[in-house]
Amino acid sequence: MEENTANKPQTDGNTGAGSFFGEIVKFTTLAIVIVAPIRWFVAQPFIVSGASMYPTFDDANYLIVDELSYYFREPARGEVVIFKYPNDTSKYFIKRVVGLPGETVDIDSGVVSIISDDGSVMTTLDESYVKYQSETSMRVVLRSNEYFVLGDNRAASSDSRMWGPVARNLIIGDVFVRLYPFNKIELHPGSATLTK
Repeated sequence: MEENTANKPQTDGNTGAGSFFGEIVKFTTLAIVIVAPIRWFVAQPFIVSGASMYPTFDDANYLIVDELSYYFREPARGEVVIFKYPNDTSKYFIKRVVGLPGETVDIDSGVVSIISDDGSVMTTLDESYVKYQSETSMRVVLRSNEYFVLGDNRAASSDSRMWGPVARNLIIGDVFVRLYPFNKIELHPGSATLTK
């Protein structure tokens, strides 16, 4: 008599714990291959520490930084950027770009202007987001790879006024989205057009 084998389960030899752990390894490998490039080259989280960007950003705001855009374009005036602190590149800072490469930035009692080659005021920045001003006065000529960055809370910010311009290669990306606090979720928070 012939044995009916149609209803017998077929196995491929991968049963039990070995199969389970094999699937875990596959899933973990796939996740790393997909997620790691996004994390390192496209976007990364950033938590604001301190009050130097107040009131635009509060302490403990949770942000996602766009690291991809600056591969295709340069930082623009008014953008809020994350960069490696020039005096200790293991630390990351958040500030606003006010001066672009090759420009002369003039600060007169806190008012920021961009100076033309002939020494006249080319434009005075409209910085209505600054609530706490500083009476700083200075003039800085930026090199071809340097950016002048300032905190929005000028009275309590360590920025280019103290430690100088930021080299382009230290700028990681701009703020793409604020995820926390939940009542302040928004895309490109803090972006501003500074010229009138």
